[in-house]
Amino acid sequence: MLFITSIIASILTIIFIKLSFAVIGFRRKNKVSLGSGGHDDLERAIRAQGNFAEYVPFGIILIACLELNGAPWVLVAIPGITLIVGRLIHAKALNVSPPDFGKRVLGMKFTFATLFALVFLNLGWSIYKLVG
Repeated sequence: MLFITSIIASILTIIFIKLSFAVIGFRRKNKVSLGSGGHDDLERAIRAQGNFAEYVPFGIILIACLELNGAPWVLVAIPGITLIVGRLIHAKALNVSPPDFGKRVLGMKFTFATLFALVFLNLGWSIYKLVG
């Protein structure tokens, strides 16, 4: 069962839906159906949503792999929480005018650190299970 992954994926999906609604709202406001039409607010919303969609699937897949392979719940939950935190910080940093570059970098640091940790956790746990 993927109880922890289900919770993490659900929270991340709620965030993605919120980011998607922001894009829809700015498209309506600016009367733009494709692209950003040169509107800075819409461009930021598009990139916040797109960036989220580019990174989160890898995190969810790696979290699910850990949980499916029987890793202790804490090794599954902590990276999930840090991925959520990183993605929230990054999205909030992009959706202000002007974008908060420092917080955007912080959000990406959380995200990359989480992805790297998940890679090493998965490799380490898999080797541990194969050898042990």
